[in-house]
Amino acid sequence: MADTTAREKEKMHSGQLYDPGNEEIMQEQLDCMERLYEYNLTRPNEQEKRQQMLRQMFAEIGPGCYIEPPLHANWGGHHVHFGKNVYANFNLTLVDDTHIYVGDYTMIGPNVTIATAGHPILPELRERGLQYNMPVHIGKNCWIGAGVILVPGITVGDNVVIGAGSVVTKDLPSDVVAVGNPCRILREINEQDKKYYFKQHPIPTEFL
Repeated sequence: MADTTAREKEKMHSGQLYDPGNEEIMQEQLDCMERLYEYNLTRPNEQEKRQQMLRQMFAEIGPGCYIEPPLHANWGGHHVHFGKNVYANFNLTLVDDTHIYVGDYTMIGPNVTIATAGHPILPELRERGLQYNMPVHIGKNCWIGAGVILVPGITVGDNVVIGAGSVVTKDLPSDVVAVGNPCRILREINEQDKKYYFKQHPIPTEFL
C-alpha cells in the first residue's frame, strides 16, 4: 500500500493521471482540511493565531500575508507557496492538488478561483475517477480582480492586472492589463498609468 501511495503522490505533482481516491492520500487530505476548518472559525481579532495557522497550513508563506476567511482549498493550502505581503479577500478558492505559486505583493479580489486539478475528456477515464494536476504560477505585484478564474497550468507574469470576472485559459506576460472570457490582453501598462490611478483621477504627488 505504501508503494502504491508513493507512486500516486508522485503522479499528483508530475501531470500524470492518478487515483485521488487512494486511501492514504485521502486521509492526508482530510487532515489538511481539518486545519483549514479551524482557520475559518477564527475570530477577526485573532490575527496572530491566523498567521500561525497559515504558517502551518501552507507549503510556504512569507511575512505580511493576509487571507480573509472563508478560505477554501482542496488541501488546505498544503501545496500553496505565497511570497511576502500577499493579500486575498473573501472566498479565495485554491484547488491545490498540486503546487500554486503566488509572488510578493500580489492582491487577490473576492471570489477568485485558482485551480490546478483537471479531469480527462474521455468519459471512460472520468468514470474511473482519474485526475491530473498542473501547477499555476502567478508573478509578483499582480492584481487579480473579483471573480477571476485561473485554470490548471497557467503562468501569469509580474505586474499583471486581470479584470474582474475574467477566465484565464492562456499564459499572460508581465506588465499587461488583461480582461474577458476567455481572458485576453487589453493593453500594456504604460505612461498613462504613471499619471492616473483610475480613469482620469490623477495620482497625488505624495505617492509619486
